[in-house]
Amino acid sequence: MIRSLTAALFLALPLAAADPMPPAKPKVAVGEPAPAFIIKDAAGKTVDLADLTAKGPVLVRLTCGCSGCDKELAYFQKIDEAYKGQGLISLYVFKEPDAKMAKYATDKKLGDVLYAVDPKGESWTVFQTKTMPTNFLIAKGGKIVSVAAGCDPSGLLANTVSEKTGKLLGVDPVDVKAKK
Repeated sequence: MIRSLTAALFLALPLAAADPMPPAKPKVAVGEPAPAFIIKDAAGKTVDLADLTAKGPVLVRLTCGCSGCDKELAYFQKIDEAYKGQGLISLYVFKEPDAKMAKYATDKKLGDVLYAVDPKGESWTVFQTKTMPTNFLIAKGGKIVSVAAGCDPSGLLANTVSEKTGKLLGVDPVDVKAKK
């Protein structure tokens, strides 16, 4: 009887070893490394988040062109303007069709802001969020410093992101709500 139990264990062992559990996907959260993320920008150029964070801090904004996100966009453009000179790189990812985004980008004067279009929403899967918009402030080197989710057309959320950006860069924060 012991031999048959031992034989059964040895026979089952290779099966268990052959089908290991896949490693858990690292959680996208404050204090954790940013996920591996590559996307094509509006001009078709490949943008690799790791390359961006090697240069400096990055603000990734997953958003759309709905009326709430549209009202909030002006505040995030102010964040980009205020901190770009200190090394901040902003990357906006819009969940909109390319055709709609071309006109939207022109209307909103996004010409000098790095942005991409992701109508399938794959970026939301990579960043493990369903909330639109969601903003990820990532330090140079790739550690997530802040996650700000939800739409706030009043500018309070953007102001909080601005404060965290100023602190990260070691500069006085800009009140983007007052500058609008």
